[in-house]
Amino acid sequence: MFVTHLESALDGTRFEAGQVHSIHQGRPLWVRYDLGAIRAALRPADLAGRLPSLWRYRELLPLPVGAEPVTLGEGMSPLLPCPRLGREMGLERLWIKDESQLPTGSFKSRGMTTAVSLAKHFGLRRLAIPTAGNAGGALAAYGARAGLEVFVFMPDDTPIINQIEAHLAGAKVFLVNGLITDCGRLVREGAARMGWFDMSTLKEPYRLEGKKTMGLELAEQLGWTVPDVVLYPTGGGTGLIGMWKAFAELRAIGWLVDPKLPRLVSCQSDGCAPIVRAFEAGERFAEPFAIAHTIASGLRVPAAVGDFMMLDAIQASGGCAIAGREERIGHWMRRAFSLEGIGVCPEAAVCFDCLERLIQDGKVRRDEEIVVFNTGAVQKYPEAVTLELPRIDKDQPVEAQLAHFLGS
Repeated sequence: MFVTHLESALDGTRFEAGQVHSIHQGRPLWVRYDLGAIRAALRPADLAGRLPSLWRYRELLPLPVGAEPVTLGEGMSPLLPCPRLGREMGLERLWIKDESQLPTGSFKSRGMTTAVSLAKHFGLRRLAIPTAGNAGGALAAYGARAGLEVFVFMPDDTPIINQIEAHLAGAKVFLVNGLITDCGRLVREGAARMGWFDMSTLKEPYRLEGKKTMGLELAEQLGWTVPDVVLYPTGGGTGLIGMWKAFAELRAIGWLVDPKLPRLVSCQSDGCAPIVRAFEAGERFAEPFAIAHTIASGLRVPAAVGDFMMLDAIQASGGCAIAGREERIGHWMRRAFSLEGIGVCPEAAVCFDCLERLIQDGKVRRDEEIVVFNTGAVQKYPEAVTLELPRIDKDQPVEAQLAHFLGS
């Protein structure tokens, strides 16, 4: 293991590795590595014989080498070219990194394989999480895999698929008449009496390390280069923060062909856009977003504990934070799916609305290489699309009925 210590993201306070840690002064911790030792011990060519799993990057992950990870076979997710959608948007090189193909149907598998592996390694037995949906289902699945007890607190309008997923995985699932922030408060209030460890976004340091493998994979898939622009749907923001950490670590160990890093675009819905408001105001910390509402449940995070980490990464990359239109989510879900056969989740659909605006405003050039992250499977969001399909009468001639519906 190449971990040297943990470090407060807020003030740099150091903490000893190999122990259970949560947050410092209410804010997250970084996991730090001996990058010089990693550079001496590992070369990109060494990865060729390893399994196509995120655990191929073991030296850049926090679990000791002798410990078995809690895994469901996660990674590597495909990087898919999108020529038809790209042509419609006027782009020459558009890609989707499709996280929907991970074991629990979303990028949350990455964070939970690492977080639960470390929880088991440290001897924790009871875990609890507030969730907008996919994180709760993923923790339930990986908790079941590890034989740990899991408590999940969800807003009562969380997508039904996520509710079922967590329940079937054996978690104790509770619906809450509020937002994810209310669920988080309940987890905090119950920790002392119930004896559970809080697995909230960025309130334990290891989900971030799993999420950063999105950046490691992306660089490897592009031949140890990075795209010009990465668009990422941000609620709690762990993925965006993790990718920026990954790119910085890859540059430090000398693996990137070009040290120039991508511009990060934080994409939120205009129904819940605290990071966008803070970015536009030039603030490092975001005010809670009042009356948060969006069908993209993963983006309905009115206050994020890692807000300053997101905003720091966006600023350092030369990127931006932008809000997509809530009413265009269904349009972009269908447009991407019908043109490329890739079922994008509502959160990723927001990214395409943001991308269209950035192109129109000249903030993204048409010849740049663009990667959009699809963070979840469209099948997990039946509530996001309403439709009424035409009906065919089995006892009537099909041609006449089709002519009626198709207008010919």
